[in-house]
Amino acid sequence: MAEKILMKGNEAIAHAAIRCGCDGYFGYPITPQSEVMETLMEEKPWETTGMVVLQAESETSSINMLYGGACCAKKVMTSSSSPGISLMCEGISYLAGAELPCLVVNVVRGGPGLGTIQPGQGDYFQAVKGGGHGDYKTIVLAPSSAQEMYDFVDLSFELAFKYRTPAMILADGIVGQMMETVELRPIKPRISNEEIIAKYPWATTGKPQNRNQNVITSLAMDAAVHEKLNQTLQEKYKIMERDEVRFEIVNCEDAEHLIIAYGCMARICESTVEQARKEGIKVGLLRPITLFPFPTNEIKRLVPQLKTIMSVELSAGQMVEDIRLAVNGKVPVNFFGRLGGIVPSPEEVLDAFKQSISK
Repeated sequence: MAEKILMKGNEAIAHAAIRCGCDGYFGYPITPQSEVMETLMEEKPWETTGMVVLQAESETSSINMLYGGACCAKKVMTSSSSPGISLMCEGISYLAGAELPCLVVNVVRGGPGLGTIQPGQGDYFQAVKGGGHGDYKTIVLAPSSAQEMYDFVDLSFELAFKYRTPAMILADGIVGQMMETVELRPIKPRISNEEIIAKYPWATTGKPQNRNQNVITSLAMDAAVHEKLNQTLQEKYKIMERDEVRFEIVNCEDAEHLIIAYGCMARICESTVEQARKEGIKVGLLRPITLFPFPTNEIKRLVPQLKTIMSVELSAGQMVEDIRLAVNGKVPVNFFGRLGGIVPSPEEVLDAFKQSISK
């Protein structure tokens, strides 16, 4: 029988890490995600599964510890919040360039700068467009519940190893802090070093007789070699866009209008859609679950039946740009957002939506 526990979304991340066979967590405390490390310290997985849990001296240190662990094909992860992720961006670029799998969790707060500890969604560009230097992308999953916070840890590792790339869980502060019942999955055993050698021939094994086997780096001094690496990455991203798009649609069958939102805003907008339907307005909701790859084709599929689209975000408008690219001017795309950590009510979103369709 599955075990169900009431917990915060951040706590769910920690429990999922232990149960999915994670080898190591390296992080640094910052609000509103500190419960991830706190829960891991309370659970002491090093005594039960052998998982390493370490508070690094900084976010820069923690992301480089991930690089080291990922080189050995270990399941390694970190978590932070917006300013901390900014400090990790160079390391994430290195991980992407070296084609190394890992998991980075960003529980977003308001910005820019130190901003506020209140929730935000202003890190969309940083997550989806790469954030660091160079032409790279990360798989980005956007949970809207504590259960998805839990489920997406295992899924992120699966996708990260499938494509040899960093994966990111992009959650806002509300999803990280809210408490819900979470169903815990059975514990997966950590993969042994012998299994790693057999399953991941690219990994650095540290064998004394062949120490130079599999030198992992993102450095390429030869321009042609570097171009080939970049082309390999771009081909990989195209496969992700073809095979790994995830989304949820609500009341879209007969929708004349569409609201697009992710994370906590998707939950709020679901209530907005219900209220609008009661008033006879045919509106549906599309919730992107993967922000990269983005559900561009599903938006295109819905466009012929739509009169308007509205993007709802806790930002000044970032995802709305990808929606407009998908629509390509074939239907008006409106935007509603709040800043500073202010979370709108379903009624406030409904008022903004009504104003947008009356123009």
